[in-house]
Amino acid sequence: MAQVAPVPMTHPAASPIAASVGVTGKAVAITKVGDITSDVAINLCIAFAILALTLWLSRWASKFATALLKRWPRTHNDLTLQDFVGSLARYAVLILGLIAMLRRLGVETASIITVLGAASLAVGLALQGTLTNVAAGVMLLVLRPYQVGDTVVIAGKTGTVERLDLFNSELRDGDNLKIVVPNSKSFGDVIVNMSDMKTRRMELTFGIGYDDDIGEALALLLKCCADDPRILTDPAPWANITDLGASAVNLTLRAWAKMDVYWDARYAMLRRVKETFQTAGIDMPYPTQVSINKDAGLKKVGESPALSSCVRQA
Repeated sequence: MAQVAPVPMTHPAASPIAASVGVTGKAVAITKVGDITSDVAINLCIAFAILALTLWLSRWASKFATALLKRWPRTHNDLTLQDFVGSLARYAVLILGLIAMLRRLGVETASIITVLGAASLAVGLALQGTLTNVAAGVMLLVLRPYQVGDTVVIAGKTGTVERLDLFNSELRDGDNLKIVVPNSKSFGDVIVNMSDMKTRRMELTFGIGYDDDIGEALALLLKCCADDPRILTDPAPWANITDLGASAVNLTLRAWAKMDVYWDARYAMLRRVKETFQTAGIDMPYPTQVSINKDAGLKKVGESPALSSCVRQA
């Protein structure tokens, strides 16, 4: 019986159409990835360019607004308003630039506004202090309790106002230290403005002895005021007895001086009165204390020969 030889199995040749489809799919995927990468890179470059332009425009807008107010006759000397409006213009440009940058990156600003609106309570609570500072800054600008260049006392800190913006008030004290006070603290606390008035009264107290001539001392105080041209004659200086102390008769002198020479006049008056009283022979007593050392007294008694003999006789 004849054997039939096995027929070798042959694989069908790959279809040219299928191979073409596979190559085309890979090419399309690579092309899409390349397009997406290029789009992202272009958008990132444009976003960074918008950010850089925004930062530059914010500084330019601040300087432009400040320069514009300097040229306006009503505000050319108002440094407070100039700084405030310049700061407001800067932040406005920054916000607009940030929105433009987010839109370029494909972030829908409408959705952001929706999310912020839904989370307004949480955002408001989180930014309560910041928003309070902004509102207080606006009220400080409107009410004007102090301006740039004024010497003020805020929250127990004394200094000259260097800057007022949306969030803080910057002071410079007598030791050349920078003091930053939040606007909410400034607006909600007591403010003492020492530059708002043109003149200021000084009140000085001097003590004289009980045996000294009170009339002569009062006359010398008024003469010291008359000899100093920085002391104003209107209102006139005033001097009188204000207290009878334990060791001195206290005389109080009240005199007025202009703000720009107030401290110099005050310190000079202290020295002038001291030297005048000393020349006139008027005593300026100071509190004294008498100390009794009991141990020292017993020791002296014990060393007394008479007492020692009495003790021996006993």
